Amino acid sequence: MSTLLAALRSLAFYLLFYTGSALLVVASVAAVLVQRAWLRPVVAAWGRWHLWCVENLLGIAVVLDGALPQGPVLVAIKHESFFEAIDMPRLFAFPAVFAKQELFRIPGWGYSAQVYGLIPVARDQGARALRAMIASAKKRADAGRPLVIFPEGTRVPHGTRPPLQAGFAGLYKLLGLPVVPVAVNSGPSYHRLVKRPGQITYKVGETIPAGLPRDEVEARVHEAINALNG
Repeated sequence: MSTLLAALRSLAFYLLFYTGSALLVVASVAAVLVQRAWLRPVVAAWGRWHLWCVENLLGIAVVLDGALPQGPVLVAIKHESFFEAIDMPRLFAFPAVFAKQELFRIPGWGYSAQVYGLIPVARDQGARALRAMIASAKKRADAGRPLVIFPEGTRVPHGTRPPLQAGFAGLYKLLGLPVVPVAVNSGPSYHRLVKRPGQITYKVGETIPAGLPRDEVEARVHEAINALNG
């Protein structure tokens, strides 16, 4: 019975959340075309809609352990599922998230994401693309926005501790920002076709100052984002 109930909850989640998301994508495109100031509240509404669906349809409680920064810092988050990526506009007032360049090709969503100020990550496209990414990130930080990155580069199964992507330390050095590491354990409940009720926790680690050696910052970030990996 519990498996059937979870399947029904998941079906309701897929129907309602993605229908609402489609409408909000249309609203975001309209906002870009009519009044760009409306884009931020539309994106924030998407994050709140997702949380409502997660809590009320899937039966997953979301807990924040610690205080998240809202200013110009580099936030390094564990990445176990789409949950935390979708949740960023709710957690932060106006985050600039590093996102794979392929996502910007999604019709409607991609253009809105570009206007909103997400930062495309163009892997394996050389120094010119890297300079453009750094310039974009610095512009967002200068505007007082937190920069959010998933330093493992992609979603990883809960319980695994892959090394950070090689570019993370270089980005940290070039931006000259402190890092706030955040662990999250969304995998067991959310990263599956039939999602399970339970609890997803964000655990905010100690702020890591700018200017540390590569080995030290990588080790500290890696340890902190895996704090919920037991």
